[in-house]
Amino acid sequence: MEEVPDEEARRQFDVNVFGLMDLTRQVLPHMRAQRHGRIVNISSIGGRMATPMGGWYHATKFALEALSDALRTEVKPFGIDVVVIEPGLVSTEFGGIASEKLLAASGNGPYSELATAMAVGMEAFYRPGRGPMAPASPDAIARVIEDALQTKRPKTRYAAPCHAKLALFFRWLLPDCLFDKMVIKQLNRRMK
Repeated sequence: MEEVPDEEARRQFDVNVFGLMDLTRQVLPHMRAQRHGRIVNISSIGGRMATPMGGWYHATKFALEALSDALRTEVKPFGIDVVVIEPGLVSTEFGGIASEKLLAASGNGPYSELATAMAVGMEAFYRPGRGPMAPASPDAIARVIEDALQTKRPKTRYAAPCHAKLALFFRWLLPDCLFDKMVIKQLNRRMK
């Protein structure tokens, strides 16, 4: 977080928080008037757990989660549902883009070893593959969104795929000190 330029941190908030809320404010009067509607916000499991070198991104997703929770109770009397989609790893270009930005900001400073380990990990995690920890396809996440839109009584949150649910379960189960140790252990493996 220390080496991320303020402009980049603000840009992430502009896109992930303020842009989304601007659009939400534009549709709410119409939904209130018809006394029905559903807002589906795309967050991330990164809105409920944070990893090193991603603090600003995680801050935007934590903010989105909080805004969605508050909004859900505000608009419920008008028949409007608010749903949060929390994808885990999805086979997109995100890993490559995020790792490039990470190395540009922190690849040559005091966090270079950690930044390099995180960048290598991101590129590996987002690489298409098979197995229980493989990234989901964008189509799989689209089906989750479609379900959230079409079901009569939506859940407030949908985490997908299975590894996202597992990660959130461990985050919930473990005290901070144990979760931190688990994350650091994984990073140490990459730095060797």
